[in-house]
Amino acid sequence: MLTVGTQAPAFSLPDQNGNIHTLEEYRGKKVILYFYPKDNTPGCTKQACGFAQLYPQFTEKGAVVIGISKDSVASHKKFEQNHSLPFTILSDTELTAIKAYDVWQEKKNYGKVSMGVVRTTYLIDEEGIIIKANDKVKAESDSETMLGEV
Repeated sequence: MLTVGTQAPAFSLPDQNGNIHTLEEYRGKKVILYFYPKDNTPGCTKQACGFAQLYPQFTEKGAVVIGISKDSVASHKKFEQNHSLPFTILSDTELTAIKAYDVWQEKKNYGKVSMGVVRTTYLIDEEGIIIKANDKVKAESDSETMLGEV
C-alpha cells in the first residue's frame, strides 16, 4: 500500500464506456480511488452500491468516486447497468495502476495462495497527494467511512 503524503501515481485507463481517463483530469477535486477484486461478486457489489447510494453527498463535497479492477470494459458496463452505478469504473486489464498503487499482492483463500487485488481505498487531494490510505476495507461500510474523510 502506498503511504499518506506521497504523490498518487498517474494512470490512463478506459472506463465502462471505453473512454480514457487520467488522474490529471481530476486536479482540483478530491478523488476516492478504490480498488476491488471483481465485478458482480457479493463484496464488490456491496461496496459499489454503497458508493452509488452516497454518490450525491460525495459530489456535494466536490469529490469524485472512481473504482478500478482488472475486469474488462464490457464486464464493467454490465456491472454499471446491473446496479445503476453513477460513477466511473476503470478497467486495468494490464495491471498498470493496480501495481502502481501496490494493491496486487499475495492472497490466501481457503489455504490456497494466489496473486490478486487487495481491496484498498485511497483518498487523493486536489493536488494529487494521497491523504488517506486504507487496505483494511470493509466492503459494506467503505463508502460511509470515506464520506467522513472527504
